[in-house]
Amino acid sequence: MNGNSALPVQAQRHPDDEQQLALVKRLARLDTCAVSDALDRLGLRGVAFGLRRLAGTHSFAGRVITVTLGPADGATAPRHLCTTAIDRGSAGDVIVVEHHAHQEAAGWGGILSYAAKRNGIEGVIVDGMCRDIDEAAGLDFPVVGLGAVPATARSRVMETACQDPIVVRGIRVYPHDFVLADGSGVVFVKAARALEVLELAESLAERERQMVERLRAGELVSAVMGHQYESMLDKNASRGQA
Repeated sequence: MNGNSALPVQAQRHPDDEQQLALVKRLARLDTCAVSDALDRLGLRGVAFGLRRLAGTHSFAGRVITVTLGPADGATAPRHLCTTAIDRGSAGDVIVVEHHAHQEAAGWGGILSYAAKRNGIEGVIVDGMCRDIDEAAGLDFPVVGLGAVPATARSRVMETACQDPIVVRGIRVYPHDFVLADGSGVVFVKAARALEVLELAESLAERERQMVERLRAGELVSAVMGHQYESMLDKNASRGQA
């Protein structure tokens, strides 16, 4: 495939696009561990256990575009799975796929990776199996999922919805929620709580940065990671002291 053979499709943008993209940029500067710690402290769920990086070498963050897949049962799909999401998406977006129906068939493949990369989409997360992982790796396009399988979705799996609520590893995910994925895993952040979670995660990340500086200055790790560190996730602790 020739990477210069087609121009990116212009996607429709959400009305408060600039504000959301600003939140995406802040989220991308964090890691999943800091965000997970913030979620813990706020008593929120968001860690999607069991997903792993299949292709790509970098972390990614974005607003969620959801896709729901279901069994084809011999029916012919009106459109190829995930293509509507790709056409809607662009920089700052992540496609998230609920693919629970058929774990012996892929819910994402190589042509989709090429198209998503071309449109500037940050990455894809599939709660299920994927294929053409070597192609995605060659593009350095991030693919996160449960695993890889060569079997096609054709006649096995079809798209049933785009931009409906989905469930990913037990986490309810809505369109325009936020997601961050890196080598440690995947965390989802509800859109309504995004600013609160980001501010707390940034505070916790800064505290850990200060702890590393203390270690560089020669302090004992037992002193640096003492009671103060153990209380960082205390819901009753103030942000200035956590």
